Amino acid sequence: MTATAIAEQEFEMITLKVPDMTCGHCAGVVTKAVQSVDAEAHVDIDLKAQTVTIETKADGGAVSRALETAGYPAETYTTR
Repeated sequence: MTATAIAEQEFEMITLKVPDMTCGHCAGVVTKAVQSVDAEAHVDIDLKAQTVTIETKADGGAVSRALETAGYPAETYTTR
């Protein structure tokens, strides 16, 4: 997806379960992976719950693929 196509989309809220995310370093890698898909994404990490909630214009599938590429596959996700 091009940057122009992302800019024209509405924000959506995505929550992902990332079971391998256990520390601050992991959270940083996950944040960078999400922002590689959408640099303007707002990323909220909950290490205890091992979840990441993202406000983004990017497709949830693209975000999941970026996390998997970074070594942090997401088990499930929901969108709002």
